[in-house]
Amino acid sequence: MQKMHVLMHTVFTDSLRHTRRTGVLLACTLLALAAMAPVSAPAQAPASIRIKIAAASNLKFVLADLTSHYRQQTGVQVDVNLGASGNLARQILQGLPVAQFISADEAWVAELAKAGRTVDAGQRYATGRLALVVPKNSALPLAQGLAAVVRAMKPGDKFAIANPALAPYGVAAVEALQRAGVGPLPAHQKVLGDHIGQATQFVATGAAQAGITALALAQAPEIAQSLQVLPLPADLHAPLHQRMVLLKGADAAAADWQRFLLSPPAQAVWVRHGYALPQ
Repeated sequence: MQKMHVLMHTVFTDSLRHTRRTGVLLACTLLALAAMAPVSAPAQAPASIRIKIAAASNLKFVLADLTSHYRQQTGVQVDVNLGASGNLARQILQGLPVAQFISADEAWVAELAKAGRTVDAGQRYATGRLALVVPKNSALPLAQGLAAVVRAMKPGDKFAIANPALAPYGVAAVEALQRAGVGPLPAHQKVLGDHIGQATQFVATGAAQAGITALALAQAPEIAQSLQVLPLPADLHAPLHQRMVLLKGADAAAADWQRFLLSPPAQAVWVRHGYALPQ
C-alpha cells in the first residue's frame, strides 16, 4: 500500500511539472507573437465641430444643461452668446456670426425672417413663465402675491424688471404689473436690467428689493439660494411663446443641433427648468 502511495505521488508530481512547463511555454509563445504583431496607431478623434448660437438670457441654465448633454452624445461644442432678444436680433442684423437664434419670444424671430436673415420662419420650442422674487431675507409679503408686495414696498425701494424695449420678459412684467393693478410703476421705483439675467441679479444682490424674472432663472440652484420665489399666474400676461430659427449659412451640424432641441430627451430638460412645451 505504501508503494502504491509513493507511485501515485510520483505520477502526480510529474504531471504537475509537465503542466507547469507547458503553461510557461504557452505564455512565452503568446508574448513572442504579441511582440511580433504590428502596433496599431490610436484611433483619430473626429475633427472638432463648434456651433455658435445667440440665445436669450432666460435660457442660461437650461442651455448649459442641453449643450452639455449634446456634447457628451456627439462631441459637438455649442458656444452660446447670451443677451436680450432685441439686442441679439440687432447684432445679427449687423452681421453677428452665429448659426442659430433662440429668442425669448416670436416677434424678434419674425423681424429677422422679414429681413431675409433666416432659413425659414423657425419653430416654437417652449413657453416661458414669470416669477416674483425678493431677496432671501426680505420681509415683504411674497406669499400674498404681486400687488401686496408692490404696495408693501417702502419709499426708496426698487423693483427690478428687464428693459421692455429689449427683452420680452420685460414686456410681460409690465403687463403683469398692470393686470395686478399696481402698474405702471413710477420711474423712480423701477430699475431696468439690460436683460432678464441682470434684472434677476439686481434682486439677488439686494440692489432691488423685489422684481419679476423668468421662472427658469429664479428656480436655478445658483440663483434660488439668494431669493424667495413665487411663480406668477400665467393669466397675468400674454403667453411667452419662444421661438428659435436657423440663420442663413447655417450648416448641417447646426440643423442637427436644432432637431435635438425638439427631441423628447431635450423636451424633458425644458420642462425640468420650468418651461411649458409648445402645444
